[in-house]
Amino acid sequence: MNDDPIGSLSELYQEVILDHYRKPRNFGTLADADRRAEGHNPLCGDRIALQIRMKGDAIEDVRFSGKGCAISTASASMMTDAVKGKSRAEAEALFEKFHALVTGGGNGKAGLGKLEAFGGVSEFPIRVKCASLAWHTLKAALEGSGETISTE
Repeated sequence: MNDDPIGSLSELYQEVILDHYRKPRNFGTLADADRRAEGHNPLCGDRIALQIRMKGDAIEDVRFSGKGCAISTASASMMTDAVKGKSRAEAEALFEKFHALVTGGGNGKAGLGKLEAFGGVSEFPIRVKCASLAWHTLKAALEGSGETISTE
């Protein structure tokens, strides 16, 4: 048994990320989406296509497809779970908290729940783009730009 609470927490977070990588939630296409955007990280080849169906100001449903590393795929999976049912403003506030978490700026953990699993990403600057690709793509889709964004 591991008596190190930090080590145990780290292992738990790794398991959460691996679970979402192996069995991504909300993976596929959303045929009746009214918002779309694509994201690409040319440094590692991660690609995501995101579709959202809004109901008023709320994200009624969201799906993603594409191919990426474990961090990128898990982030997209967990993001879609986190924003489903949220208002646009709530999703944008979650984006800001998540971005602060993965870039090491401020106390990004408040109210992030399982997304706190990405807290260690800030120690690996090259991985920040992997973790934030889906989030930047979400922001582009919510803004209605529908364009391909790049995290160069």
